[in-house]
Amino acid sequence: MANLYHQAEKSNDKQMQKIIHGLLWNLESNHKEPISSINKTYDIMISYSHKDKDLCKQIYNDLLKFNYRVWIDFDQMHGNVMDSMAQAIESSPTVIICMSEEYRKSNYCRAEAHYAFQRQRKIVPVVLQKHYKPDGWLLFLVGQLLYVDFTKHEFNQAINMLLKEVRVSNSDNTKDDDNIVSQPVHSMSRTNTQSTSIMLPENMIDWTTTNVQDWLTNHNFTQITQLLIDCDGRDLVNLIKYMKYSKFQDILLSFREDALRRLNQHLSMIELARFQSLIEQYQQAKKYMIE
Repeated sequence: MANLYHQAEKSNDKQMQKIIHGLLWNLESNHKEPISSINKTYDIMISYSHKDKDLCKQIYNDLLKFNYRVWIDFDQMHGNVMDSMAQAIESSPTVIICMSEEYRKSNYCRAEAHYAFQRQRKIVPVVLQKHYKPDGWLLFLVGQLLYVDFTKHEFNQAINMLLKEVRVSNSDNTKDDDNIVSQPVHSMSRTNTQSTSIMLPENMIDWTTTNVQDWLTNHNFTQITQLLIDCDGRDLVNLIKYMKYSKFQDILLSFREDALRRLNQHLSMIELARFQSLIEQYQQAKKYMIE
């Protein structure tokens, strides 16, 4: 290891320096003690491919507006690249993984994601490339997590969804929720079927896609939330009608086929049963049966 350090200092080849630093980081990461201590702490680290820098810069700036302390390498990395990355993960309870094909192909991004997983950090995956579906090692890390897709939603809407995920993982650090960009809604009321109080339009048919996502996320649905990512209240009402007049096995088959096609996942029968129960509870609570 001393020889490697010497070679890194001696070499003028930047690529060779990166390779040596990578070897040293892998050797050091096998030690029981953390790589090094860091005085400054953060709320969030953003792990991304430099090909996606522009959109990541927007995400970074918006998170700063809500007073989050964010680490990202385009303005804070220096010295040993791998050491800096590891220190950032050590000092951040939440790691946002910005997914794209370039991210999956990058060895540095892979090292960051695996180290965040190893250190048991809260991982929040976001999609930056249109129609991108994670596979390989990346699918292994994020397969059961809720994605925030910046290619399917307006930027402000996607940021709201991301902030919701970040607030869950940073619940010990209270943030000012009043600053969050609000979505336009009509007559609002609380439903007593929700695990925590959220505001929704009185009639389900008036729900926006954000309302639907909030409702599902609030009840801890992982796969159903992803499957219904583009659905608004009217779509949800039509889906409920279909479910009402279909056999459970037919519904399960349809959902599972959709989950394999869109998410490359096997849908949990338990989650689907919970979803049906939630619909029934909502209808009973609102005294509203969908005919």
